Formats: sequence, structure tokens, C-alpha cells
Amino acid sequence: MQNLPQIQHLIDGQLVAGGTRSQDVFNPATGLAEKRVLLADKHTVEQAIASAQAAYPAWRATPPLKRARVMSRLKTLLEDNAEQLCALLTAEHGKVLSDSMGELQRGIENVEYASYAPELLKGEHSKNVGPAMDSWSEFQPLGVTAGITPFNFPIMVPLWMWPMAIACGNTFVLKPSERDPSSALLVAELALQAGLPPGVLNVVNGDKEAVDTLLTDKRVQAISFVGSTPIAEYIYATGCAHGKRVQALGGAKNHAVLMPDADIGNAVSALMGAAFGSCGERCMAIPLVLAVGDATADAVVAGLQAEIAKMKVGPGTDADSDMGPLVTQAHFDKVKGYVDQGVKEGATLVVDGRTVSVPGHEGGYFLGACLFDHVKPGMTIYQEEIFGPVLGVMRVATLREAMDLINAHEYGNGTCIFTRDGEAARYFSDHILVGMVGINVPLPVPVAYHSFGGWKRSLFGDLSAYGPDAVRFYTKRKTITQRWPSAGVREGAVYSFPTNR
Repeated sequence: MQNLPQIQHLIDGQLVAGGTRSQDVFNPATGLAEKRVLLADKHTVEQAIASAQAAYPAWRATPPLKRARVMSRLKTLLEDNAEQLCALLTAEHGKVLSDSMGELQRGIENVEYASYAPELLKGEHSKNVGPAMDSWSEFQPLGVTAGITPFNFPIMVPLWMWPMAIACGNTFVLKPSERDPSSALLVAELALQAGLPPGVLNVVNGDKEAVDTLLTDKRVQAISFVGSTPIAEYIYATGCAHGKRVQALGGAKNHAVLMPDADIGNAVSALMGAAFGSCGERCMAIPLVLAVGDATADAVVAGLQAEIAKMKVGPGTDADSDMGPLVTQAHFDKVKGYVDQGVKEGATLVVDGRTVSVPGHEGGYFLGACLFDHVKPGMTIYQEEIFGPVLGVMRVATLREAMDLINAHEYGNGTCIFTRDGEAARYFSDHILVGMVGINVPLPVPVAYHSFGGWKRSLFGDLSAYGPDAVRFYTKRKTITQRWPSAGVREGAVYSFPTNR
């Protein structure tokens, strides 16, 4: 076995080895293993949970302002270490460095929002709800919480979760993706530098054994998850069955509607980034365009074809690269298989990225941009989430037809419409059955002080990720009603239900 650097776990403020199994971490641009990550066994995860449980009483009692100051210092450290963080991210995920920097910035914005904890946790107060009686509500932490995060945003998605959970007074166990774990681990180490006490945040790398331990351990009060829909459904069902609060964000198949009056040039530019940015490995990517009318479809296909011809596919470390490799060989094979299936089922492959070659990186997992025309609803490439650089154009006659297709799809994560018609945009946003909607915005990812979440089989649970919903998810409301009777006054028993009459 190759002597590779070893990625460990962070438990109780220390890097520790744990578990007898490990797996390689590859550089997607070369196809070479560059590190090995230890996979936590049940005992190791239980150590992390125990550390979080031991740290909870003191952290819960820490004033929100002091918790917030840790987040403020972490924000500065993330900015100061941006270059190192993004280099780690690109080396293990493959996305281009500018995209890594964008991911980090969106994560930092969530840390910044968590630093507003004293304002967000103020609660509500009502005086004189009855004679000499006051009532108020408080938002109290849950205890030990946990997060299971995906490979495609190894910095940003963990920062959707644990900063707010911790700012609310909880402790946290993070299980990042074992495909690209280094950047999440470094962020956690920076949190310790920012003043986070040992045990408040723990990181365990692992696979299903680690996940199942978090789902079933009674000390864990809440689980956050982002990943595919089948796994999200499993996380939700298993976590709920064990009495946990669960939010599980699943897959997507986001449609962009292109109206005949749209600015085709600007729409094409927007769709290029939305479809092929991060090699399409985004749950908010646009893999489908519903073009209203053949003339609209012809124009957008021609525009996309011309822009794809200008794209440079290469390693993420190359400043000239527009798109890097897919994350693993297995994922490359899966996405390529979808392209093969699209051809087999009768879609027109206008641009074929399967033969792309990157000189000097022949072992990398590079797939060029693929463009289909004449996609139909029954096709596999229409129904299933591909999670790769594959864009399909579908021809529809009317906005109503487009909306019926979107509303009938099992996923409801994101969608957008390109138009100059305000009435059409308003009707679309009012009646579309999707959780996040863009109007001339292809990736309507909410900013940190709003919340992120889809509808239908894109989200399991009642609360969305980050923003105001995160405060509700990571706290429980306690309502207190008090009355101080006048001294020396004896009151008789009252047997009717209390009212304020």
C-alpha cells in the first residue's frame, strides 16, 4: 500500500486516529490517490458524541454574545486562510479555483449570519397577558446535534449547519464526505483557533457505519443532511424513528423556462454557468431548458453550441479552465452512462463531451460539456438527476405546458424563467410548485439571511437550511407564564379553564 498522508478525525479538540478501515482520496484532475482518510467505526463516532455531550452544559451556559464573537473571529480566519482552503477544495473536488473561492465566500456569509446570534435568540415577551401576569418565549438549544454533508460543497454546506447550531448553544458532530474531507477539517481547526472550546465541534470521517451511529445514538438530538433523495429519505425515516429532529435535503432536476421574449444572449450566458459551473455537480444546477416555441429553441441551442465551443476544460488549478473534472472515476462513468442513455432513447446529442482529452492529465476524470436537443418527458435524462455537465433542451408550445411539466416532476428544488414580461414572471413565481424560484436568475440560491430548501422530494422535514429556519431547527421554544400574587391575599380555587375574561 502506498504511504500516503493520513486524514484523521477531530475529537475533543485533538486530531485522533480511529477505525481500522480507510480509503484513498483522489485528485480528480490526475486520477491519482494523494491521501488516505480514516473511516470512523461506531466506537470512534461514539467518542465524538461523548465529547460533544460533555462540552454541552458549559457551552449552553455561555452567553450568546460570547458565542457570536467566536463566529466573528472565525470569519476573519476563513478570509485570512482562503487561499489554502480553496487549494485543498480544488485538489480533492476538482472544481476551478474561482468556483472554490465563490463557495468559500457563501460559507463565510453563513458564519457572519451566525454571529448575529444575540439578536436572533432574543425571544418574545408580552406583559399583562392577564391580571398581573406576563408571558414570554425563549429559544433554547437542543443538545448534541449532527450534520452529514456532501462532496460537492465540502466547505459551504458544513457552514450552513454547524455555525448556527453552535451559535444557538448546541454542540455538534460533523460527518463530511469521505471523498474530499480535508477542507472541512481545516475549517474546524480554524474554529478552535477562533476560541471554540474543545468538544463543541467534532469531525468524524466515515461512511455508512458512521452515519448509522449518528442516526441511532440517543444522545444526538437533531440531524441535518444534504445529498441524494434516496439517502435523504433514509436519513429522515431512520432519524425520525429514533426520535430525532431531522432536515434532509435531497436531489433536484431544475428546469429553466425560456420565453420567446427573453434576451437570448444573456440567457445563454446565464445557462452556461448554471449548467456547467462546477461540472454540473450542484443541486441547483440547470440541467433542463424548456424553450417555448421552436424559434426560441433553435436560437438557444445555437447560442449554447457556440459558447460551448469556446469553453476550456482542464484542471481546476489552471486559471484558464472554465470547467474541471468530475469528482471520481465512478461518478464519471455514471454521468457518461446518462449521455449514452440519452442517445439510445432518441434525444439529439448536439455537443458530445465524451471524447474530451486534457493533455498531461489523461488519467483525470474529465467530461466535456454535453448538449441535447429534443429531450422528451419519458427519457431517463429528463427524469433523473445526472449531476454532471449535461444540459438538455426541451421544446414546448406554451408557458402553461412548461409549468405543467415542472409541477409534475418529483423534484421541486429550484427553477427559473427568462422573460421580459412581468405578468408572465409573476404568474410563474406564484403558481410553480418549486421551493426556490429565479426570474432572469438561473441559480436562485438564497443569501445567508434567507433559507434554502426545495419542495416535494427535494426536502424531507419541515424546516429549510440556514437563515431564519436554522434558528428554529437548532432550538426549541419554551414559553413561560408568570404571576406574582399580592402578598397576604388569599385566593379561592378556580375550576374553570383559565381565560383572560
